[in-house]
Amino acid sequence: MAGGIGSRFWPVSRTDNPKQFLDILGLGKSLLQLTYERFLDICPKENIYIVTNSSYADLVHQQLPDLTSNQVLKEPARKNTAPCIAYFSHKINAINPDANIVVAPSDHIILKQNEFVDIINKGLNATAKEDLLITLGIQPSRPDTGYGYINYGKQSGHEGVFEVLSFREKPTLEVAKTFLESGDFLWNSGMFIWSVKSILSAFSKYLSEVNDLLKSDTYNTLKEKEFIEQSYKKCPSISIDYGVMEKANNVCVIPADFGWSDLGTWSSLYDTRSDKDVNGNVTTSNSLLYDCKDNMIVSSKDKLIIAQDLNDYIVVDTDDALLIIPKSKEQEIKQITGDIKEKGKEQYL
Repeated sequence: MAGGIGSRFWPVSRTDNPKQFLDILGLGKSLLQLTYERFLDICPKENIYIVTNSSYADLVHQQLPDLTSNQVLKEPARKNTAPCIAYFSHKINAINPDANIVVAPSDHIILKQNEFVDIINKGLNATAKEDLLITLGIQPSRPDTGYGYINYGKQSGHEGVFEVLSFREKPTLEVAKTFLESGDFLWNSGMFIWSVKSILSAFSKYLSEVNDLLKSDTYNTLKEKEFIEQSYKKCPSISIDYGVMEKANNVCVIPADFGWSDLGTWSSLYDTRSDKDVNGNVTTSNSLLYDCKDNMIVSSKDKLIIAQDLNDYIVVDTDDALLIIPKSKEQEIKQITGDIKEKGKEQYL
């Protein structure tokens, strides 16, 4: 899934070039390219599909030239994850109704590739044998208020696969601490494994409006584009968690620890960086820092950044925008981008 706008990574992530297409990690490859390469260890390239907003299709083809046009699904509108998943599920079903599917966002980091592949294969083995909707849950390392949580119970009939008791929304800090202490909660990673039969059955039961709108015999034909253009915009904007996973009775989770980060915020990027200086600062620019601690400072390398007595801040400098915000307030960046739009300054988005 590669259709988001990455608003929490503003001002580097912009509407016309969001974070999944950027070399956020400084590795010479975008997050999308890293995700694509990660899945080449799981399936052949012809089995990889990218769902993105129609305005990003050219970017996808530029960065992943091995993909055919039929492997890049173009959403004519942003409708959250449920319509996105229903769209490609129906398309894959028309190709292979016995397929097993792994759903993954395009902008996550996985540091332990071998462990990731093992867990994905464990999930695929389970969904090939049983009607299950599996989500991957990340072992929490801190009481984070930025993630949804999964409360899980006993092991299912498959080793390492556990029954889901409930999904919990992003908690307060105090509630997050109780989740961590209990040992029964995982971060919701937004990655899923299921058979195409299982997910389409779940859509039929729990989100029939979306299923009916996107069910068609036009997939993988010349009529698919016209059908999607007309039908997709009619879908409600709804997440797969709220629309299906929280309602289904065959949901399981695999607890995972494979060096995951969803890179949802600047702080999550800061946490992944191993190049912090002795005072915990991460800088991507030519900088002179005096009595500064635990900051994330991002700028072009030809600009000198000087700061004094700055602690726990995010500073992001681009050609046309400058963001200075405490790490503790970074969840407000999304609201800030909304304010920018409301004030008619969309050229900065």
